[in-house]
Amino acid sequence: MSTPLICVVEDDPIMGESLADRFRLEGFDVDWYTDGESALGAMQTRPYQAIISDIRLPDISGENLFARSVAARTSLPPFVFITAYGCVETAVSLLKSGAADYITKPFDIGALVEKVRQLTGTCIPDQALPAQSELGVSEAMRRLADLVPRVAGRAKSILITGESGVGKEVLARFIHHHAPGDGTPFVAVNCGAVPETLLESEFFGYERGAFTGAGRQKKGYFEQAEGGTLFLDEIGDLPLCMQVKLLRALQEPRITRVGGEREVETNFRLICATNRDVAELVRAGKFREDLFYRINIVQLRVPALRDRPDDVLWLAHRFVKDIAGRLNEPTKLFHPSAEARLATYGWPGNVRELQNRLERACIICPQNMLFSSDIFEEDGAQAPAVMGADTPLDDYMAACESAFIRSALLQHQGHISETAHALGISRKSLWEKMRKHSIATGLLH
Repeated sequence: MSTPLICVVEDDPIMGESLADRFRLEGFDVDWYTDGESALGAMQTRPYQAIISDIRLPDISGENLFARSVAARTSLPPFVFITAYGCVETAVSLLKSGAADYITKPFDIGALVEKVRQLTGTCIPDQALPAQSELGVSEAMRRLADLVPRVAGRAKSILITGESGVGKEVLARFIHHHAPGDGTPFVAVNCGAVPETLLESEFFGYERGAFTGAGRQKKGYFEQAEGGTLFLDEIGDLPLCMQVKLLRALQEPRITRVGGEREVETNFRLICATNRDVAELVRAGKFREDLFYRINIVQLRVPALRDRPDDVLWLAHRFVKDIAGRLNEPTKLFHPSAEARLATYGWPGNVRELQNRLERACIICPQNMLFSSDIFEEDGAQAPAVMGADTPLDDYMAACESAFIRSALLQHQGHISETAHALGISRKSLWEKMRKHSIATGLLH
């Protein structure tokens, strides 16, 4: 958003300087003129968004300034006039001619600032929430969330990459939720957890009597996912022999159960995930190149939690709320020291580590307030890495302040006044800090 430019026309040097200084402090650009003719000339070339003018000027009256401005332009920024009590009738006449408003001396400069904010569309909203999505508040996760509706209904195969614990399955379920068809199955399979001897029967299913112990027919993962989504987690751990069979099942698309003779058609959306470099596995001969191209039609990468620190407190508050519901207990609150610690910790275990630490803290801590030591037991001995060993103090404090403000806004449902009161600062100070930390906002109406 560009800085609003306003024009102040006031011949009193003390009054004019005070107005110009205050509006600059409030974030406006200000041109100050001490006579009407100079201001009138500037109005022809400068893109003012509001004019503040005294009615009594040394050369021409404010009334004359307004009339000539109207005659010279097809569109005019809003005029606010400053008048003494005895000139109120003139000011009312100006309102009838199209002026925006007037104030009488002596006046509250803060009220004038708010009036100009409203006229220029820069007023502080009563309610604002940090821009967020169902996946997070960071720009990276909001971009992912925006992309999902487009790929969910169009791509038959999606590859999700990212470190262990970043939330790849969460993204997969999010994609499934946005895909066409209500109530369709979501079948999740950890490829590294299925014994190699059972891979074929688990994926393809089997007929009764196909082998010892097969007392009934069983549908495999391919059939269980019919019409829905098959999520293959850690696809890089799938043995080569099974990779061949998976590729054929995707290309046909039909399968034959173990011990069966009849082919069964399949129709599912495939989402694969891995924390490994599949291209490197292909070069090493551990992953089939043709299968890699088949599953890599669309690739979505989930960044590590340390690379999206804005999401930490957003996730933390969601986790403690869910944990409280599961334990049938009041939702625990975070002490400011805990929030600062959460916001600046490196999170080598990503979202999974965050969730595990908070679950343990909620179970063990008897109080309703979580302190840093409740979440990080090791703080008394060896503290985990915080941002970086050479992180400047200013950067550390800025990260803490940004995270704390985001958390407070979310806790108070975006109410600026409530949030500012809770933080012990003014609404203006809160809004300025939000701008300083680039806390994007989605305004609620």
